[in-house]
Amino acid sequence: MNLLAPLHTIMTPEPITMAPTQSLRDLDEVFKNNNIHHVPVTENDELVGIVSVSDLLLFKKVNDRNSETFNMENFRLKTNTISKIMTSGVAYLNPDDKVNLALELFKKNKFHAIPIVEKQKVVGIVTTHDIIYQLAVDGSAESKYE
Repeated sequence: MNLLAPLHTIMTPEPITMAPTQSLRDLDEVFKNNNIHHVPVTENDELVGIVSVSDLLLFKKVNDRNSETFNMENFRLKTNTISKIMTSGVAYLNPDDKVNLALELFKKNKFHAIPIVEKQKVVGIVTTHDIIYQLAVDGSAESKYE
């Protein structure tokens, strides 16, 4: 993997985005139906935050799965919005920024996804999974003892 390659070569283009006013129920469905773990939050096409499946699970944190608890959880998901659990003030990068810059952000912070923004519009997302996948695909990750 060329760490000086631009992020647009490894990012997921046109990621699913959601509005801060959408319900947590809608967010839950997006996570379940799309096998993703992060969703950029946009308002008028501009990035205002990001939300992860971990944020949602922390909000839900229900241990008992009886019908009364399920109904309460369902009610909470329908009546609360993404703005309640999203992270605002999000770090973002440009599609032409280099992979090594994303690696540096991942290393220094405790997040696993970075929205890619161009002209204030979310055009992609890069995750730690994208980098691991690229290392595996191009064969540049080696397992050898020296």
